[in-house]
Amino acid sequence: MARFTFKLPDIGEGIAEAEIVAWHVAIGDRVEEDQNIADMMTDKATVEMESPVSGVVVELAGEVGDQVAIGAALVVIETDAADEDGDVVVAPPSPEQAEVAQQYEAENPGVEEAKSSSPLVAEQGALPAQSSGKLRGSGASEPAPQSPPHPSSAVGGPLPLPQGEREHVLASPAVRARAKDLGIDLAQVKTDVDRVRHADLDAYLRYNAGQGYQSPGASRARPDEQVRVIGMRRRIAENMAASKRYIPHFTYVDEIDVTALEAMRADLNDHRGQRPKLTMLPLLIVAICRTLPEFPMLNARYDDEAGMVTRSGRVHLGMAAQTDAGLTVPVIRDAQDKNVWQLATEITRLAEAARANKLKPDELGNGTITVTSLGPLGGIATTPVINRPEVAIIGPNKIVERPVFTGRGDEIRRAKLMNLSISCDHRVVDGWDAASYVQALKKQLETPVLLFAD
Repeated sequence: MARFTFKLPDIGEGIAEAEIVAWHVAIGDRVEEDQNIADMMTDKATVEMESPVSGVVVELAGEVGDQVAIGAALVVIETDAADEDGDVVVAPPSPEQAEVAQQYEAENPGVEEAKSSSPLVAEQGALPAQSSGKLRGSGASEPAPQSPPHPSSAVGGPLPLPQGEREHVLASPAVRARAKDLGIDLAQVKTDVDRVRHADLDAYLRYNAGQGYQSPGASRARPDEQVRVIGMRRRIAENMAASKRYIPHFTYVDEIDVTALEAMRADLNDHRGQRPKLTMLPLLIVAICRTLPEFPMLNARYDDEAGMVTRSGRVHLGMAAQTDAGLTVPVIRDAQDKNVWQLATEITRLAEAARANKLKPDELGNGTITVTSLGPLGGIATTPVINRPEVAIIGPNKIVERPVFTGRGDEIRRAKLMNLSISCDHRVVDGWDAASYVQALKKQLETPVLLFAD
């Protein structure tokens, strides 16, 4: 037997280290060449690490959330034969290895070879793959070995899943660890969502204690849960903390009557043909691009260490997108050159890529201004946080219908109104400039024919 040490390769872009955001294998798992074994996150993208050899995993170089340096060992795989790349070390198994192997084979009679040395981390279950790129050819990942069945002792308890589904029970590492400590087979646990949660384990335990099965939705206290801040959530935390620490924010809010704009949007959608359905966002972006040339101080990036503001001649507009992993900001490049239909198409494409965690590195970062919107969940007003090193962020809020005076005596009409927020870096943007810019935007949006005027 031989051991292959898979070292974290150079991912490019000058990256010195990457964060482990998901393991797709556990110690003792059999892996095949080109199989995805881990997801690594850099500042710009998530990359799948694929095994260059086939064999059995005997060491993992860290836990989810750990940073691994480029060139450092990531995984050690026991192979059938030595390789010629110098990363394989042939050594006979130690007594400890032999003991672990015998125990694993006894618990997993279907696995012919599963030998391990002293592991760097404890065994953990496989996580669902969500990544934006692969280091080499694609391959399907194999699930981690499941814990032995723990049948319900109460008559009428949850029925076990079919064998084909037992291998695909989804749960977080914390839930898996807790279930393992309690001796619970996750395949025996009922859930009304796509994964087993702590609440589902609580309901399972109450059932087997003779208290009857109750939905996790029941109003009951549950244990405190500690959640490690890793991956995209860690990036968000770092970026937001730096933005609030270094940027003196100020926010300006004004009300915009979008009644005519909404009517025009409805007409455009009625005659769109095969083109994508328009939301408010592409129309707002058109207005932003048309008004920014008069306010170059807003379409800029500020290097505070160098004391230099770069005012961009093009609009690379970031659009904040909410995903299951957290907030991400894909960038629409050269938004000023796109019409409303092209913007709608690009918004849809980037939003889908963000939700699937498939954004490319060049679709992230280096924006010049950002738009953030909560859509129908939006409130009356927001105070958005600037996406550093940009100097401004625009936040459209929820559209509401209210009666307004027409200006002709006591005449009242029904109007669709939307508050528009803008947060700016007060070091390089004055309040007068921000207010003037919002007034220019307001004119475009309240007279929507201007959006299509030459």
